[in-house]
Amino acid sequence: MALLALCLAGFVIQLDVTIVNVALPTIQHELDAATGALEWVISGYALGLAALIPLMGALGDRLGHRSVLLAGLVVFGLCSAGAALAPSPSVLVAARVGQGVGGASILALTLAVLTDTYPPAQRGHAIGWWAAIGGVGFGAGPIVGGLLLSMFDWSTIFWVNLPIVVLTVGLILRAVPRAAAASDPRPLDVPGVVLASLGLAGVTFGLITASKVPWKPVLTLVPLILGVLVLAAFVQWQRRASEPLVPRAVRGNTAFISACAVYFLSYLAFSGTLYYVTLMFQNLLGWSALRTGLSWLLMNAPFLVAAQMAGKLSQRFTPRAIVTTGCTAGALGIAALSTLTPATPFAVAAVGYLVAGIGFGLLVPGITNVAMRDVAAPVAGAASAVLNAARQLGTAVGLALVGAIGAAVTQHSWHASPYGQTHTAAGPIAAGNLHGVPPQMQATAISAFEIGYRGALGICIASLLAGVWLSAHAFKPRTAPIGAADVKETIL
Repeated sequence: MALLALCLAGFVIQLDVTIVNVALPTIQHELDAATGALEWVISGYALGLAALIPLMGALGDRLGHRSVLLAGLVVFGLCSAGAALAPSPSVLVAARVGQGVGGASILALTLAVLTDTYPPAQRGHAIGWWAAIGGVGFGAGPIVGGLLLSMFDWSTIFWVNLPIVVLTVGLILRAVPRAAAASDPRPLDVPGVVLASLGLAGVTFGLITASKVPWKPVLTLVPLILGVLVLAAFVQWQRRASEPLVPRAVRGNTAFISACAVYFLSYLAFSGTLYYVTLMFQNLLGWSALRTGLSWLLMNAPFLVAAQMAGKLSQRFTPRAIVTTGCTAGALGIAALSTLTPATPFAVAAVGYLVAGIGFGLLVPGITNVAMRDVAAPVAGAASAVLNAARQLGTAVGLALVGAIGAAVTQHSWHASPYGQTHTAAGPIAAGNLHGVPPQMQATAISAFEIGYRGALGICIASLLAGVWLSAHAFKPRTAPIGAADVKETIL
């Protein structure tokens, strides 16, 4: 019951990342929403998630992981109801930001509660299920959203969260034990929380905007540069603070920091790949969002099986072997997907989905296990927050950086073609949108998009290969819990 509760919490957060996409045209029509407001229905949620993860992790360590997780679920549920009842685009965007605030608590503390609940011998198996169900939520979003919209209005994509939240809260209250309160809780690093939140918000805002309005100085470069500078100030503050937001024992552990880096690289590859494969299917081939989402089942099913198996495999193989194998398989799957063209048989995409699903199903719980396996309870919230912040940043960077590189390559190819100087459709072509392109130019436009598509997925492959190298060199067995030097027993 405890594991089911934690899996459901991860599921509903990931579900809301993608379920809204299929409803955007309906929301635009029903609420008369401008394009900018419509984009922030998606981006407001991501921004709330990224900016407040450090605060929620720190509050969890101070006030109790279970209590802050429950509060986050309640906030997420209430804001889901607010989104369903929103009478205007501005109210809907505000509700989505509120969902992100509640979701930040869930992302930051689900793993901490799992660490509190399960001993090390059982933790790998539990993390495998948690990763599997969360991944299914991400892939199920377009499918569930498409099915709901075929029968009901757009508000149902938010109402569907409430029964999941109510069930999750009930299971946590019944099955997850209240962890013993720390006799001497760590003081809250207020300057660290402010710097981390502002820095993450600035970087995320800049990257989100860059994925829609490529690199306009005021909207992208300014918040991005300011965010990086604030994060640099945060790093300096952590070195000087007497009670830093990220405990020194966590920062000083090579395996944990490397796990965060591999998590960042893998989600950069994952989000960038799904973004471009979706453009290929929906814009170039004219697939519906539901059909595209259904095709993801070919990746979700092996992801679920592999992630569940990863827990059992962790008892026989080292985390290094599991993660390097997962990253390698993920790179091979994306390599297969990078060969797609409008004329390619779908069987090629199916193989790419299958192999990539197996790879990500192995690497996500493998990374999570090596990061959290030896984390002591007093710092589990901070460690979980850092790990999930790396994932959120990887997702934002994947959408923005991979999208920008792919678009730049496509535009360069188009401008170098005979039609590049006579037709100004490079922007839409970069997204695979051929509406308005004269018939005699379409073959050249498709070729330009394919070149950008392969370049973008090449970045994703390189990211996973970097993850292979990093995990092979950094993941080694540990014998003592991070942040618990006074614990005498050895974790085998």
